[in-house]
Amino acid sequence: MTNPFSSDGAKAPPKPFTIEQGHRRVRSFVLRQGRFTPAQQRAFDELWPRFGLDYQGHPRDFDVAFGRSAKRVLEIGFGNGEALRHAAQHDPGRDLIGIEVHAPGVGRLLNALAADDARNVRIYHHDAVEVLENEITDGSLDEIRIYFPDPWHKKRHNKRRLLQPGFAALLTRKLAAGGRLHLATDWHDYAEQMWDVLDATPGLRNRAGPRGHVVRPDWRPQTHFESRGQKLGHGVWDLLYDRS
Repeated sequence: MTNPFSSDGAKAPPKPFTIEQGHRRVRSFVLRQGRFTPAQQRAFDELWPRFGLDYQGHPRDFDVAFGRSAKRVLEIGFGNGEALRHAAQHDPGRDLIGIEVHAPGVGRLLNALAADDARNVRIYHHDAVEVLENEITDGSLDEIRIYFPDPWHKKRHNKRRLLQPGFAALLTRKLAAGGRLHLATDWHDYAEQMWDVLDATPGLRNRAGPRGHVVRPDWRPQTHFESRGQKLGHGVWDLLYDRS
């Protein structure tokens, strides 16, 4: 196992991985490491061999990684891991794969999974595009979840948003027939862009109809941040798409 961090917690920023979108190169993330605590460092040192997946650049045998064959759910950008932890506790029949580049969030989730003695979660600390393109085979995922991606709310920054046509096509390829894509955002402008992109993506069908959204499903826990926003009158849009 390759420890992603040195003993003092320092980490060199990974190279930005990209996908083609027309004549533009779109990065799937912007690195924001934040404060890395000693407890999070210990999590990487002690728990990464148990829960972590080192990026290897070729298709991974997840039956080996999990020690069983089961349907698989991928969450991209899991933040502090609240939803992924909830899913591990309430959906033991499926295997869960999380991808996150924010190191403190990864460390926090590692500690939480150990406290729960979780058996059905594995984590990448890597860019989602490269993992999807090179480690996850087409048609192998039962579900993909992307909750509250960076809205890049300034007009001039909209092009940096994760949900672009090229990325949507990549997600669709990875879903099995009948698989589900679930997105959530608290920015109506971003929801509009998601509808623009996903309603036009071949192979996807909006479960609520064109430009439709659903009430938050039970499998997505409501976060403290989300509850606070709703008290201030902010909306939240959950979008569900099925792979045809």
